[in-house]
Amino acid sequence: MADNVYDAIVIGSGISGGWAAKELCEKGLKTIMLERGRNIEHVKDYVNANKEAWDYPHRGTRTQQMIKDYPVLKRDYPLNETNLDYWCSDKDSPYTEIKRFDWFRGYHVGGRSLMWGRQSYRWSDHDYEANAKDGHAIDWPVRYKEIAPWYDHAEKFAGISGNRDGLEVLPDGQFMPPMEMTCVEKDFAGRMKDHFKGMRPVIIGRTANITEPLPGRSSCQYRNKCWLGCPFGAYFSTQSSTLPAAMKTGNLTVRPWAIVTKILYDKDKKGATGVEVLDGETNKTYTYHSKIIFLNASTLNSAWILMNSATDVWPDGLGSSSGELGHNIMDHHLGVGAGAIVDGYEDKYYFGRRANGIYIPRFRNIFGDKRDYLRGFGYQGGGSREGYKRSPEEIAIGVDLKDALSEPGPWSLHIGGFGETLPYHENKVTLDKTRKDKWGLNILAMDIEYKDNEKKMRKDMKDDAVEMLTAAGFKNVRGHEGDGTLGRGIHEMGSARMGKDPKTSVLNKYNQIWDAPNVFVTDGSFMVSSSCVNPSLSYMAFTARAVDHAVSELKKQNI
Repeated sequence: MADNVYDAIVIGSGISGGWAAKELCEKGLKTIMLERGRNIEHVKDYVNANKEAWDYPHRGTRTQQMIKDYPVLKRDYPLNETNLDYWCSDKDSPYTEIKRFDWFRGYHVGGRSLMWGRQSYRWSDHDYEANAKDGHAIDWPVRYKEIAPWYDHAEKFAGISGNRDGLEVLPDGQFMPPMEMTCVEKDFAGRMKDHFKGMRPVIIGRTANITEPLPGRSSCQYRNKCWLGCPFGAYFSTQSSTLPAAMKTGNLTVRPWAIVTKILYDKDKKGATGVEVLDGETNKTYTYHSKIIFLNASTLNSAWILMNSATDVWPDGLGSSSGELGHNIMDHHLGVGAGAIVDGYEDKYYFGRRANGIYIPRFRNIFGDKRDYLRGFGYQGGGSREGYKRSPEEIAIGVDLKDALSEPGPWSLHIGGFGETLPYHENKVTLDKTRKDKWGLNILAMDIEYKDNEKKMRKDMKDDAVEMLTAAGFKNVRGHEGDGTLGRGIHEMGSARMGKDPKTSVLNKYNQIWDAPNVFVTDGSFMVSSSCVNPSLSYMAFTARAVDHAVSELKKQNI
């Protein structure tokens, strides 16, 4: 476009940014999608997608040099040599931890849509009404019935496999046929139904892995290599799904290595006019202009952009008039659950490497249950047999070891909790003006932690897991509670919450910044509470809804 002028600018190319680009382009808007990192092309750039452990120099594990180079990423599973290039450099992009926060980022086209866990659940009114009922934070400005059609829209396009379970706490959706439970999972589900009289249902996970072909995408091949990029397009990502759809329209321009440093605000027009961009390779500065802007840089980076967009009108950043910008940061707390050995079924196995598991929806503080904490948790897990990676202690080397490993090991089942974190105002990010990143930009400071409510919940998350596996009659039941540091759930939410009143929120019910109505924020920033289920499907639904509203308002010349 001439002079870098477009109808719409999308900042970020992850799950929500890809959706914004697709919806805008399909509605006829000339759109540029700005991504701060490198380009990754579908299939061609999935360089490790067909490798096995033995194809890597260090068998897919981490090295001492990697541990040295990635002081944050080393804190959990993301640090390994199979997809190291998908995670951003801790050295190039540091952040300040006033309190420990594990921030795992993907700076490239597609963002974390290439590495996400793909579990996809609708929120229910139990989630959307929670703040209003217990008086925490502010009320959501929407309810489930308003978002339900957009969940339909997102599910149909993305492709979500799952079972229609008829659960009030976990609404059914537009599902492809579900993946199958293993025999021990079916056994566990049946025993839980009998023991808890249907109050703790065990269902197959609802996942963005397709079980039926979609245009340009093949069904899941049961390889469980989803974190490497899928050559078959079997799981939803920007590359496999929204980007091809947007490109097909002829309306999309993708600009990698474009670090958006600020949104340009015109106080006379009372709206944004465009963005300022720092080229990540050349350090040159450019400006792009548009009628509307969709900010989808991920929760914390979106907060950074808004705070860095300070003007004499908004000295604390664009969208800061309520005093809520950068506050109310949430994540799911996890790392607690239980596992057990399951006897029997030695004559049974399962097909392939299923990229999914079982799910146990929330059952605490709901349907008459009352605990000494607010909200609740669910469990993700699965039952399978040990494979070749086990090391039988009684067999050290040689033929005996090889023969032993050629047979599958014992069955086991594990469930891990995902708990809701309340939206505390004091959980916040700010600009650290004393430290800079590789590009000379001020970095974020994290002041975020889980509190007593979550600590009380974690006890139940462990005890209830032990109770269920014990009730199932399994052996060697072992509860565990690891590090619940926020951030490692990789479900950052909050920082620019939506609401009914510009005095208490950053966005209105359509994801528009109150202070700049032609700027829409539809990544995790807008979340008012965190539920206990994975949030990405909600980002998709709200993004599509926001685009529909934006284009309608644009046609009416209201923005």
